Amino acid sequence: MKKLYLGVVVASLLTGCVSNDNLKSEAVVSKAMPPTTNTLALIAKLDPTKAPSQNFDLTKWKINIPMEDDKPGRAGKVMEISAQELGDQVNPYSHPDWFYTDKSTGAMVFATPNKAMTTPNSKNARSELRAMLADSYKDPKNNFALAANPKAETYGSIGGELSATLSVDWVSTSGNDKKNGAFSTVIGQIHASKNEPLKIVYRKLPGHEYGSLYWRYEINATGDNYSKRKDIYHNVLGAYDLRKGSDDPVEGIKLGEVFSYDVNVEESIMHLTFKKNIGETNEVVKTFAVDLSKAHYQENEYDEGYANDWMYFKAGNYNQCNVGSSECSNNGIAAGDYAKVSFYQLTLDQ
Repeated sequence: MKKLYLGVVVASLLTGCVSNDNLKSEAVVSKAMPPTTNTLALIAKLDPTKAPSQNFDLTKWKINIPMEDDKPGRAGKVMEISAQELGDQVNPYSHPDWFYTDKSTGAMVFATPNKAMTTPNSKNARSELRAMLADSYKDPKNNFALAANPKAETYGSIGGELSATLSVDWVSTSGNDKKNGAFSTVIGQIHASKNEPLKIVYRKLPGHEYGSLYWRYEINATGDNYSKRKDIYHNVLGAYDLRKGSDDPVEGIKLGEVFSYDVNVEESIMHLTFKKNIGETNEVVKTFAVDLSKAHYQENEYDEGYANDWMYFKAGNYNQCNVGSSECSNNGIAAGDYAKVSFYQLTLDQ
């Protein structure tokens, strides 16, 4: 049965179909890349009939999805599913629109509209996992620290590694091209107490066949200097600041194309590895290394570094195309006003 199933998957990917019974797939018009040996091997390990937590180890994650919570005491707050609920093997959690298993590939799908209920300090909707190393938010052991942190032993881990193999299947086609949030979604993060030393972003302009992959470092400005915080951009494949009329970034990544990222924080160094055409003769590998404990990143006077902070990993689909600053519309799935990301492999080692 598995061999027959894989044959169907290959045929589907080769013809450029995006399997998605929950979102209106007629909105997706992309030429999918032929599946690589690596992608097929990952698909072979996944069961399309199971919930995400039955294919992936989600015992150290909780999730927010873009809708109002229905639990007592959480009216008016974004839906949050605890690590205990998410990892439950008897009654595994999924949502038919925002978090589910792809019926063809077994991939774990995160979908997010352009406008929905958000977390308190964000304008952007998300369907996104947050690492949970302990049961309580208030427990320091819920988070990790750098080796340089003088209180490192009080946290749940020193560093850690987040690895993912995924495809971005859709980003919103509405928005202001002069706004970097338009047409983009964040697929992986390290979040600290206030700011984010890492956001991994995919962005594809309407009319382009290829999208760009890049990452952002937010300077850790706190206290009286909090308003001075800003993102420093690093291109991986393509360029972050493409505008209407820019050339198609042919070195980038198509919608539906499988690629990977690895974030490995060792001691105080953040090692980043990005791969395209994984395992093939034309494999592309891009690496970066940043000492997160050092202040004044790229000579920024307000950056304090993250040596004294605590952090946690995030992964999923944090749609940056909002109806405010990004000037995106919210006319529904059929109009293309959403983002969709599929994970074929996700591991957290802490």
